Amino acid sequence: MNFQRKQYSDDLLKQLYRGLLFPRMIEEKMLILLRQNRISKWFSGIGQEAISVGLTNALQSDEYILPMHRNLGVFTSRNMPFDRLFAQWQGTMMGYTKGRDRSFHFGTNEHHIVGMISHLGPQNGVADGIALASKLKNEKKVVAVFNGDGGTSEGDFHEAVNVAAVWDLPVIFIIENNGYGLSTPGNEQFRCESFADKGIGYGIEAVSIDGNNILEVYDTIRLLAENIRENNRPVLVECRTFRMRGHEEASGTKYVPKELMEAWAKKDPLDNYEKYLLREGVIDEAYIEVIRKEIKQEIEQGLDKAFEETHPEADTERELSDVYAPFVQEIVKPSSDKKSERRFIDAISDGLRQSMEKHPNLVLMGQDIAEYGGVFKITDGFVEKFGKPRVRNTPICESAILGAGLGLSVKGMKAMVEMQFADFVTEGFTQIVNNLAKSHWRWGQPSDVVVRMPTGAGTAAGPFHSQSNEAWFFHTPGLKIVYPSNPYDAKGLLCAAFEDPNPYMFFEHKLLYRSVKDSIPDDYYTVEVGKAKLVSEGADLSVITYGMGVHWAQEILATMPDVKADILDLRTLLPWDKDAVRETVEKTNRVIILHEDTLTGGIGGEISAWINEHCFRSLDAPVKRVASLDTAIPFAPTLERNFLPKGRLRGAIEELLKF
Repeated sequence: MNFQRKQYSDDLLKQLYRGLLFPRMIEEKMLILLRQNRISKWFSGIGQEAISVGLTNALQSDEYILPMHRNLGVFTSRNMPFDRLFAQWQGTMMGYTKGRDRSFHFGTNEHHIVGMISHLGPQNGVADGIALASKLKNEKKVVAVFNGDGGTSEGDFHEAVNVAAVWDLPVIFIIENNGYGLSTPGNEQFRCESFADKGIGYGIEAVSIDGNNILEVYDTIRLLAENIRENNRPVLVECRTFRMRGHEEASGTKYVPKELMEAWAKKDPLDNYEKYLLREGVIDEAYIEVIRKEIKQEIEQGLDKAFEETHPEADTERELSDVYAPFVQEIVKPSSDKKSERRFIDAISDGLRQSMEKHPNLVLMGQDIAEYGGVFKITDGFVEKFGKPRVRNTPICESAILGAGLGLSVKGMKAMVEMQFADFVTEGFTQIVNNLAKSHWRWGQPSDVVVRMPTGAGTAAGPFHSQSNEAWFFHTPGLKIVYPSNPYDAKGLLCAAFEDPNPYMFFEHKLLYRSVKDSIPDDYYTVEVGKAKLVSEGADLSVITYGMGVHWAQEILATMPDVKADILDLRTLLPWDKDAVRETVEKTNRVIILHEDTLTGGIGGEISAWINEHCFRSLDAPVKRVASLDTAIPFAPTLERNFLPKGRLRGAIEELLKF
């Protein structure tokens, strides 16, 4: 191993040595504790420490790093207290996730670290968002994000690198090429000779370095970071290394040829660097003994403190209260009585524009939303008013952009991500349900992101532009779901969503965009989130619905003059207004739940079950659900009409009243 110290001082060389020694000695202790059955699991980075330690020391202490399982050296190099780290691994309250997540699945803004989730790849989009925020603020900072060689096969990796390239984001994408993805060797995962060869495909700079040579890692990253801070752009850095132990300790390494293990053992980053420093006279055996003793003492003290804790006592109230970031909505009333007739689509545009004016840290991202104004023209003219940095066309890569929304949140900014059609949200599902929804509950990081979802059928657009998919997210704690039915609520709820630091799925029915209008305030205002609205009143039955269902109910009941019904517009689906539901059930004693989504697994099933549990004595008939057929949405207008529930609503009302 060829070490080039260049101009680096003895103090720096010693700092890097201690940086290597600390994670190695922790790991050696963890392996002992694992054999003693005092810890449950361990992902070893032995043999790869030079990458984490070299990179972290090369960056500024307030530059964000997004590490993975085998990057203990990032955490120790950022001087995180070992007792808290060990408590995190053990799942106790002193850890960073209050026992809710394990390993390195956490972040800490104090130390400028955002940990991974088990799904490989999503951290790259988050890194893009952090870098975008730094660029918009002109902070001249770099972001570094780690990937294993196996994880580069994920679409999230490709999307994030491509976005970073297109937007010239200051991101260093680290690839630890350690030979295996769990047990699968590299030649069964990819065909490139070097990951640096991928750079040309993205139009970015890429280099390949010896990941076991800490001076090469440190020097390469330091020089790149200095340049990137002034000339924002992404760079891909392949670090050639090897995983000397199993994917995790239970996996073992029997699948690795013996001669390969022996060859890489000779390239151990700590042993080789230590021998180099001894040869150069930078350290001696006495120094090694002293520093090992100091580190051992620090580890033992941390363990003693952490072992004093047991697993947390379960507190249901605490668990539930941490699902969302704390926020108490204050309703904003319009500052004047001035009103204008506005279509649904105009109300959305107004709310978006006024929110951009109110929140200068709000960034809009989506496909074709800039000069083109979006496929529905909701953001038409926004570029001229707010500029390209805040109104950003994106490549076709929903996952990376949703991840970027979380990255912006980490830096205290707000994000709107427009799905061109709600159907396309499947491409970013992991980011929404595993990152946005869980980040506050896991480590206290709010996801200040509103995902706009043009949704619904009625335009004969077929099965991939017409889906009602709100129920997919209704099951996910941590999200808030809004689905307005009219222009007034559309504007007021959208403005309210941007004030709240929690993640929102904001559904906008496409058929309502230009078909309904109302006189609404010109000024900025908000509508209460989580509060249903009684659209009409009657004592015969209750129709509980939302979105297009409100208009269907009004239309059908208008043809039934002898029937007087409550129509309850939920408006917010998560959290939904249980008090309003209870009140209407107790009033009419007969309930229909109507929604455009398919019957099986729809939101109506949950509301029906809740009514059965909590309002059973008030019912004079079973709760009835009216919903779309359990098929995909057909293209032909005749088939689409048959699919939708509107044509079955009248019969359901008549049947319920006969009960």
